[in-house]
Amino acid sequence: MTHQITSAPLTFDTIAAILRDRRPLALSPGSRQLITDCKAYLDRKIATSTRPLYGITTGFGSLCKITISPDDLSRLQANLVMSHACNIGTPVHPDIVRLMLLLKAHALSLGKSGVRLETVQRVIDMYNAGVLPVVRELGSLGASGDLAPLANLFLPLIGEGEVLYDGKIQPAADVNRAHGWTPLSLGAKEGLALLNGTQFMSAHAVHALLKTFKIIRQADIIGALSLDAHDGRIEPFLPQIHAARPHPGQVETAANIRHLLEGSAFQRAEKTHVQDPYSFRCIPQVHGATRDAVAHVASVVQREINSVTDNPTIFVEDDLILSGGNFHGQPLALSLDFLAIAVAELGSISERRTYRLISGQRKTPEFLVANSGLNSGFMIPQYAAAAIVSQNKQLCTPCSVDSIPSSNEQEDHVSMGGNAATKCVKVIENVERVLAIELMNAAQAIDLQRPLQTSPRLEEFLSRFRTVVPFNSEDRVMYRDIDHAVEFLANDEP
Repeated sequence: MTHQITSAPLTFDTIAAILRDRRPLALSPGSRQLITDCKAYLDRKIATSTRPLYGITTGFGSLCKITISPDDLSRLQANLVMSHACNIGTPVHPDIVRLMLLLKAHALSLGKSGVRLETVQRVIDMYNAGVLPVVRELGSLGASGDLAPLANLFLPLIGEGEVLYDGKIQPAADVNRAHGWTPLSLGAKEGLALLNGTQFMSAHAVHALLKTFKIIRQADIIGALSLDAHDGRIEPFLPQIHAARPHPGQVETAANIRHLLEGSAFQRAEKTHVQDPYSFRCIPQVHGATRDAVAHVASVVQREINSVTDNPTIFVEDDLILSGGNFHGQPLALSLDFLAIAVAELGSISERRTYRLISGQRKTPEFLVANSGLNSGFMIPQYAAAAIVSQNKQLCTPCSVDSIPSSNEQEDHVSMGGNAATKCVKVIENVERVLAIELMNAAQAIDLQRPLQTSPRLEEFLSRFRTVVPFNSEDRVMYRDIDHAVEFLANDEP
């Protein structure tokens, strides 16, 4: 099924389906018309304007005072792409590159950027053919958008740079020839329209959120499993408590846990303790606060991916070409920092539940193994979880509080949203690992208390998990189990 790019807003569900089903993209007739009309308007303005047009008939940044000859306008745009391609470091995930291409094609299709139809079509052709430019982690200030990574993203349009194709990195020129694509001669403003924008930050944000939506559901499932494994009480999840403090995420989380534990024999068993530690008792408050934070971030990101973020912006209907600051990444930088902090807390409370499970405090042996001493059991997976949680605390130092002036002080406040984006993805991947370790411990603790059964829903989840990570009866190499548990969470649909 082809996804038609229209002026209708993109949603997370739509994007998830495009990525999951590898749907090809196509411009709708309406989008084609918007692009064509905007380009025709810009060409008329260039031909008739008596004043400089920033980035179109002038240099860029602090060089905006220099007027460019009409004969050099195409060269100006090619020089912009080549000179700005200073994106370095580790290549980002291929799905993030796919998102960058999708989001840029969608933004350009809104008809306010002054690009040619053939330029947008080439971006779509690359996406559809699986020709993914090599984009790396470092180089964006999140100020005039994501200049360096977007330059690397679009070098292949002019026959430069490298692409990931057929599973290997290759020169873009070679892959272009194999597809019969000649290098584009960029028109006026096209290089600027391609490089200005927040698609590096936005693509990371979408990628992070799609993973987070799943992780939150899994955190509830694993938390409920740990609660049963640790002989925890259901009273802190009853609706009356949460009606008295009705934060939406808290109410939802408590209801999820009640639903997940319905029918559990562990909950019917008599309890000898009055209260549970906070890492169990306060699951609704902690998971719920993350839920509410994620909902806020998702609303910001959804607005962003359906916005025009290059500069200048062309308003054909108002006969205006306006130079502004829609490329500034502050909304995303703040939101990505917030998202990293919120999701890191799921890992922080998870590690504490893991610690309780191996403590031998209730109905399970110390380190969840027989013959302890001879066997270390689940001692060191908790170490690994603690190390990861500590790293996340370091990664959660906000990037958005920093700013370093650039472009000879023309760009004197920057968002650092590119750094917020890349480290946010790392935090979320780390939390997935911490939850995988908790799941290993919770499953072991449940199995050590057989024949007692948890709820039917959790037993079914455990049954799937045990197909990839079996019960641990004696010491074995543990990193393989952790890797398999992480893979299970990545592929399982809760």
